[in-house]
Formats: sequence, C-alpha cells, structure tokens
Amino acid sequence: MEQEKQLQIEEAVKTILTAIGEDVDRDGLKETPKRVAKMYAEVFSSVQEKEFTNYKVFPSLNEDDMVLVKDIEFYSMCEHHLLPFFGKAHVAYIPSDHKVLGLSKVARMVEFCAKRPNVQEDLTIQIANLINEKVKTKGVAVSIEAEHMCMAMRGVKARGSVTKTFHYQGVFKEDKDVKNDFLRALD
Repeated sequence: MEQEKQLQIEEAVKTILTAIGEDVDRDGLKETPKRVAKMYAEVFSSVQEKEFTNYKVFPSLNEDDMVLVKDIEFYSMCEHHLLPFFGKAHVAYIPSDHKVLGLSKVARMVEFCAKRPNVQEDLTIQIANLINEKVKTKGVAVSIEAEHMCMAMRGVKARGSVTKTFHYQGVFKEDKDVKNDFLRALD
C-alpha cells in the first residue's frame, strides 16, 4: 500500500477511536492506527490487484470428470459493516479441451476473490466466473459456507449460524445429475 493511503487509513482510525470516546494517545492504542492500516492492506489486497495472474493450466487426460477442491478456508470482509465473514469454499469444475488448473490455484482464486469488501452471494459467483475466465470448462459449481461476524456480534447476535450459498454454470446448471454429484460430494 502506498504511503499516502496508509496515512489516510491511520488518520481515519484515529478519528473513529476519538469519536467513540477513546484516547488515541494511551499506551494500548498508540500503534493501533498503523496496525489497522497494515491489516487493511493485507485483507483488502485484491482491491489493488485488478487481475488474477497466479495460475497455471496443465494438459490432462480428463475431459469429462469433475474436479473438486473442498474445504478451502477463506476470510473476507462484509461490505455492509466491514466485519469479517469466514468459512469454507468448495469449488468444482469439469474440464474441457484436456486442460486442468493446478489444484493450489483453485485455492488462490478463492483467496483472490475474498480479499476485498464483499457479500457472500457475490463471492460465490465471482469465484465461478474467475475459473471460467482462466480455464475453459464444461461447467463450474461453487458452494460457500460461512459465519458472519455482522450477524454474530451485533444485530440479531446469531452466534454459530452458517450461511450457505451455491452457484452453478454450464453442465452443473443444465444437468441435475451432475449438480447432484457435486452436492453429494460435499457430504
């Protein structure tokens, strides 16, 4: 993050702390604005990166069988309250043209999409769209299950509740048997 933006965040954090009645000069808070600016640079890193480039496509014998990467842990920030939501993403695709993604790149795609202010419903679609953009597929399915701090620590205080979202493209949307294979594989 460039120095000017870091300083803007630091000043904004000082303003918030002052507005809630805190003393920004007390020992426990003196370095907080710097720490928050550094943390924001990390958790919102994809905002500055306009395109995902950290992937590789490999030749494969597979052209008709589902590839599923399950239980990809992620952390994101709710764009409505700037509070975390976190959980697991499950990503499946059916390759085309005998090309597959490196498995770790699927997890990197989830991370890339998560590192910006977001809502879970959109994050689910963004991951599927990114996979289709980077590798030709016959279809993509993405499911996310997450806990939202905006629900757990404020408002309704629904601690432990999990939100599940699903998005299907291509054969996962068109063929109920393929979709059901994906859903069964999640159990």
